[in-house]
Amino acid sequence: MSTGDELKAAVSARRDLGPEFEDAVVESFLDKMGQEVDRRVDERIAQRESKGPVRDRAPDGQRLALAIVSLSLGTISTLLLVLLGDDKAGYLVPIWLGIIIINVIFNSGRSSDKSS
Repeated sequence: MSTGDELKAAVSARRDLGPEFEDAVVESFLDKMGQEVDRRVDERIAQRESKGPVRDRAPDGQRLALAIVSLSLGTISTLLLVLLGDDKAGYLVPIWLGIIIINVIFNSGRSSDKSS
């Protein structure tokens, strides 16, 4: 029986039984609707579990933004260290390794298939 049919039946029962049974009719209707909601939630949970774990993935816009910011900061750092002198050039490798590691970690959740 659909939700609309359940509601019609509850209203009809309320008319037939009178106002003294209104609370019981409403309580019965709400109980049936609660069971229907529980059934639908259980179905959705079962569907999600059958699809496997859901991974939170960053949108492509965030990936692009991280790449642009990383390259910009890396380039600026490189220019500053080169301009400041030879003794500062040793910092280039850790800076660029850090940028690479951050980008790899951020993008590691990306899968090759795009599912909606």
